[in-house]
Amino acid sequence: MTAPAAPATTTPVLSRRADIGVWVLQIVLALFFAIPSAAPKLVGHSSAAEAFDTIGFGDWFMYLVGALELAGAIALVVPVLSGVSALALIGLMAGALLAQLVFLGAEYWFTPVIFALLLAVVARHRRHHTARLLELLRAAR
Repeated sequence: MTAPAAPATTTPVLSRRADIGVWVLQIVLALFFAIPSAAPKLVGHSSAAEAFDTIGFGDWFMYLVGALELAGAIALVVPVLSGVSALALIGLMAGALLAQLVFLGAEYWFTPVIFALLLAVVARHRRHHTARLLELLRAAR
């Protein structure tokens, strides 16, 4: 007698569902980082400028962070860049957490932590893309 084939067919379905779920998460995160996060910094909105003035780095740093957030948002939806983008955005969230705790009164310290955790899910699920990117870069040398 042979074992039933049902477990073999449920594994790809779960993987496909997980993949779809992570894609949805990536798109939502990309939209967040592009629109309500990067856009105010890139257009010099008064709320963003005020926060960066409080930190003490000025406008140049606000534009830099906005550009990095926008680049990360775009890279989140490029398959081969999605894993490394999530890791880079986790680094930005670490900086945002530090700024919240040291300069901005720590009122919203949990926001970068939540986003870092969501980005960690993406980075973990897309780690094969990060490995593939490293292979491509090594082969190019």
